[in-house]
Amino acid sequence: MAQTTLGSGSLPTAGSGGRAKFLIGGALIVVAVVYLIATTLQSTAQYFYTVDEMKAKAASIAGQNLRASGAVLGETISYDPETLTIRFEMAHVSADQKDIDAQGGLAMALHNAVTNPNASRITVVYVGPRPDLLQNEAQAIVTGKLGEDGVFYADELLLKCPTRYEEAVPSQAAAGAGN
Repeated sequence: MAQTTLGSGSLPTAGSGGRAKFLIGGALIVVAVVYLIATTLQSTAQYFYTVDEMKAKAASIAGQNLRASGAVLGETISYDPETLTIRFEMAHVSADQKDIDAQGGLAMALHNAVTNPNASRITVVYVGPRPDLLQNEAQAIVTGKLGEDGVFYADELLLKCPTRYEEAVPSQAAAGAGN
């Protein structure tokens, strides 16, 4: 019977080859996670269109899921309680924060948009309960589709009335500063 002896230098070790495999495996996992995050963010991210942008790109964006923002023109609001259909016009408000600040803030930008007879407007139709904040000069953020007829059919309607909250902010800030 032949007997083989192994020298101390011939034993397998988990040296640099094992470490390289571990690093490569870890890198692949990191790449996979980054890829999943990036593709998820791309599929859920929506660009906010202004009324001017929607009007300019109407032919190319009709039928696509969109999110848009503008100022509610109060005198155009109509609501049918039987069908829960809300219809109103939304006026263009700049998406540029510097322009909004130059006008004196969001409340003034909304006011200027509503009172400007030359501001671009788009009709919005939404089916659902009438929100309490649906009023003149409210900021409307709508998600839905622009129809071939130029009407925005909203699936979701969010409203923000900055004049309702503007006066509360300084007193809250002052109260927080004293603490």
